[in-house]
Amino acid sequence: MAPRALEEIVRPRRLSGVVVRPLNFTVRGQLSSVQRVLFICNQNRLRSPTAERVFSTWPGIEVASAGLASDALVPVTPELLQWADTVFVMEKSHRNRLRRKYKSHLKSRRLICLNVPDQYEFMDPELVRLLTAIVPRYLTNVE
Repeated sequence: MAPRALEEIVRPRRLSGVVVRPLNFTVRGQLSSVQRVLFICNQNRLRSPTAERVFSTWPGIEVASAGLASDALVPVTPELLQWADTVFVMEKSHRNRLRRKYKSHLKSRRLICLNVPDQYEFMDPELVRLLTAIVPRYLTNVE
């Protein structure tokens, strides 16, 4: 199949006002339904990388993390937002900044604020407990 034809198959489509996301292709060319999750904090050094690490082994999801600051380890980009089905931010201020800067890239994305304050170190057990208590209720592909 030509690359352009494949892009037409996997591109999200709007049907009756609802964005329908196609199934993702696996490496072997088989179809799989994977929820793509992006975790965002400010610097991408502590909270969002912890969330990425915690959920990286969960079945049914693909995860990434990024930061809103210009010097973040992995800065938020329009491409990352387009990749994600669900975007988790750690604070309301992150949600507001994300909406201001990337409004057009968030239209069909689920945006969830976790209300996790900037008081944890990377892989802090309390942060891990908090994330595993809150995030799974928003994951659609986890059994």
